[in-house]
Amino acid sequence: MLKCEVLEPKATADSAVIWLHGLGASGHDFVPVVPHLGLPDHHGIRFVFPHAPEIPVTINGGMVMPAWYDILAVSIEREIDLEGIKLSSAAVRELIQRELDAGIANERIVIAGFSQGGAVAYHTALSYPKPLAGLMALSAYFATAKEVNLSEANSALPVHIFHGTKDPMVPEEMGHNANQILESMGFAPKYRSYSMLHEVCMEEIEDVGRSLKSWLQLG
Repeated sequence: MLKCEVLEPKATADSAVIWLHGLGASGHDFVPVVPHLGLPDHHGIRFVFPHAPEIPVTINGGMVMPAWYDILAVSIEREIDLEGIKLSSAAVRELIQRELDAGIANERIVIAGFSQGGAVAYHTALSYPKPLAGLMALSAYFATAKEVNLSEANSALPVHIFHGTKDPMVPEEMGHNANQILESMGFAPKYRSYSMLHEVCMEEIEDVGRSLKSWLQLG
């Protein structure tokens, strides 16, 4: 089981957001974002921020760092560590199961991910065998579009894509590409861009909060 930072709500938890960080970061990364999401004071969302395992990363000279999978080349869409993504996806499924075992309905679980974490989020949510509440991809790309086995249970999964127009790490073209691929698969993703680099901004954080309030029917 992945180690996680967990933020419990003031009220009894009745939903969960599993949020994956990017390459070289940690589960602490998005913890400070939660108070700025604009959620009702007594929401019931448990936020789960897992820590990626530390592995050698090829494009960084084999340096060991937190990563959901190896990055084999700068052209990250063309050459991917499929087995690494599958392993991380399986680990996220374990976290989903932990929430189910704790009494959270699968229809009230959101999967989110930033950059590399977003690639794992795509793979996990779209292949998950039970319907989920939604999928959020932040500054990410759909690395396994050709390999993922789509789940019928999540064929109508709400997907929101957020991306920076000035992103030098994951160019916005890759966000648009993910959006187009999802549309070709029959999804109806919502795409929003922001004047920012490979990061998050307050406007985006507020949009994430609006997505959560909509999907989880929060006042």
